[in-house]
Amino acid sequence: MNYAGLPGHKDHALAQQYMEGKASGILSFGIKGGKEAGVRFYDALKLFIRLVNIGDAKSCASIPASTTHRQLNAEELKRAGVSEDMVRLSVGIEHIDDILADLEQALKAAN
Repeated sequence: MNYAGLPGHKDHALAQQYMEGKASGILSFGIKGGKEAGVRFYDALKLFIRLVNIGDAKSCASIPASTTHRQLNAEELKRAGVSEDMVRLSVGIEHIDDILADLEQALKAAN
C-alpha cells in the first residue's frame, strides 16, 4: 500500500504538514497473485473509470506498468517503485458505499 496518509509512509510527515492532515485520494497497491490478478481486479472495476488522470471528480484506476510507465524496463520499473501487479486509484466524489462495494467485488474477481 502506497498512501501518504498512512503513518508508516515515507512522506507522511510532509502530507500532514502541507495537506493539513488530509492526505489525498490517490493511492496504489499490489494485488496478491501478481500481474494477472492485478489485471483481473482492474478489469472487474465497474464504478472506477480506466483513465490515466488525477484530480478528477470521478474515481479513476490505472495499471502504471502498462500505462504511464510502459516505456521503462524491469530495472527502471523497480527503481521507480512500480510493480507489474500495481493498481493506482484516484478516488472521486462518489458515495463511499458505492466505492467500497466496487473495490470489494473487484478484489473478489482478482482471486
